[in-house]
Amino acid sequence: MSLTAELRARVRAGMVIPANPLALTSERKLDERRQRALTRYYIDAGSGGLAVGVHSTQFEIREPQHALFEPVLRIASETADDWCKKRGVSILKVAGVCGATAQALKEAEYAVKTGYHAGLLSLAALKKEDLPAIVRHCREVSKAIPLIGFYLQPAVGGRNLPYEFWRQFAEIENVLAIKIAPFNRYRTLDVVRGVCEAGREKEITLYTGNDDNIIVDLLSEFRVVTSSGREARVRIAGGLLGHWCVWTKRAVEQLARCHEAIRANAPIPQVLLTLAMEVTDTNAAFFDPAHDFAGCLPGIHEVLRRQGLLAGTWCLNPHEVLSPGQSEEIDRMYRSYPHLNDDAFVKEHLETWLRG
Repeated sequence: MSLTAELRARVRAGMVIPANPLALTSERKLDERRQRALTRYYIDAGSGGLAVGVHSTQFEIREPQHALFEPVLRIASETADDWCKKRGVSILKVAGVCGATAQALKEAEYAVKTGYHAGLLSLAALKKEDLPAIVRHCREVSKAIPLIGFYLQPAVGGRNLPYEFWRQFAEIENVLAIKIAPFNRYRTLDVVRGVCEAGREKEITLYTGNDDNIIVDLLSEFRVVTSSGREARVRIAGGLLGHWCVWTKRAVEQLARCHEAIRANAPIPQVLLTLAMEVTDTNAAFFDPAHDFAGCLPGIHEVLRRQGLLAGTWCLNPHEVLSPGQSEEIDRMYRSYPHLNDDAFVKEHLETWLRG
């Protein structure tokens, strides 16, 4: 599916892109009704895009015993097209693209065939490759689909990617955006600097995936003086986040508040900095850094289960379960920050989303 000028402009302006979870039955089989309901929820919550086949969708969908990569991408794309037509809106459809070059090309080609606009390119499978090999891989995949670069933190399967990589990656013509998710301020700056040194900051849009720093990322302006002496100023325009697959309507409102504060060109209100810490606290409960993120997928599933969007917290890997104390931490989030959940919105529309 072609990436229209209108959609490119919306990507550039910044949008909420939730990373879709995988809806399973208690037998760990695809729950198609709830998978479709999730897509409808994200659209009605005001998301500008959807990311499918990414970490939150569980990388195991690619394993032969599950063979869910193609069905899940197809279901999400079909549901999004149908629901957007009914609602008179449009969204950016992003497909996760993984594996060595042959696999990544196959996934990219299927994504394009199924109506996706861009591919979020994971480099987790290239951990042992040197920098030139990784850049060659990215260039090859970019011939098949517009790319969203992905700095995935090592704690959940990524690898450290130095400034030199991002400088070269930013030179690839068919790069639409970069999701910055190393959960590390130094490495975040490596990406920003690489894009600016390549002179592509007006073409490549930066999105946060730093779940530990979402609001501050969205409020910050980066000033980079390049090696040639040119001053570049750049912002992170939106987010592509697993965190935003829960309480999504509130995430849309939070992004709008950040954009409004930036347009005001005034000191950042203290209330937004307080909000930043509240959002980070909720993420700690959902993503489970206390146990090295072991419960990150069950954590977001638990929130969606409480809302009725999912039937349970099951993952394809039966060992992925809520960590000790994690449910109690989610209880604390509901008590401490009732203004951050969108339970009333979900309750109002849940039957419609489930019915289709």
